[in-house]
Amino acid sequence: MSKQKCYVVSYDIMDPKRLHQVHKTMKGFGDPIHYSVFRCLLSDKGKAELVAALAEIIKHDEDRIMLVDLGPLDGRAEDRIEFMGVHPSEMENRAVVV
Repeated sequence: MSKQKCYVVSYDIMDPKRLHQVHKTMKGFGDPIHYSVFRCLLSDKGKAELVAALAEIIKHDEDRIMLVDLGPLDGRAEDRIEFMGVHPSEMENRAVVV
C-alpha cells in the first residue's frame, strides 16, 4: 500500500466554466485552504487520478495548475503549511448572520 503524501495544489483557470469544473473536481481530492488552493492527502495512485482528472478539464495552453509535494504525512508535511491571519479551520466555524 502506498503511503499518503500532503500536496498543496494551486490553479489559475482562465474560463469560468473550467474554473468551476476544476474546483468541483478538487473538492473530491482535498480541502480548500484559499481561493484556488487546496490541501490534498494523496497516495501515488490518488495523485495520478487527480492529475488525469484535471488534465481532461483544463486547456493546457491557457490554464495552469501547480502541485507542491510537501512529503509524507508521517513526516513534517503539516508543519510546512503556515498561515497568517484567519486559519481555514477557523473560517469554517464562523457563523454568518443574514
